[in-house]
Amino acid sequence: MGATIIPSIRYQDCTKAIDWLCDTFGFERNLIVPNEEGGITHAQLVCGEAMIMLGDGHRHAKDPYGKLNRSPLQLDGQNTAGIYMVVEDVDAHYKKTEAAGVEIVLDIADQDYGGGSRSYSCKDLEGHLWSFGSYDPWE
Repeated sequence: MGATIIPSIRYQDCTKAIDWLCDTFGFERNLIVPNEEGGITHAQLVCGEAMIMLGDGHRHAKDPYGKLNRSPLQLDGQNTAGIYMVVEDVDAHYKKTEAAGVEIVLDIADQDYGGGSRSYSCKDLEGHLWSFGSYDPWE
């Protein structure tokens, strides 16, 4: 039986995060469910075959799942997990990310694994850890 993993991320300002993720990392809006307060109850963004789900952290702070999930802004910038995404042209992706003023935490570099893969890591507008690289563990 196959499985698909789709990260679910909370943002303090989900509307801003959606625009940022689309403009900076190349995601596209798949589904946006607004709430009565002008925020986002649920959103799905896609990039190729990858998908992430996100929602407003403050809106979900009282629901059972929301109590378990926080933005790094609520954790003094710390992360308990990171997102790795395979991209076709790592150097072009890096240049676009760097030009957008994104905080690069691990500079682009060739890696010893993956037959000469390249990768870099950065933090998004609320401090979630993202890594982008050419290494595809499925190949």
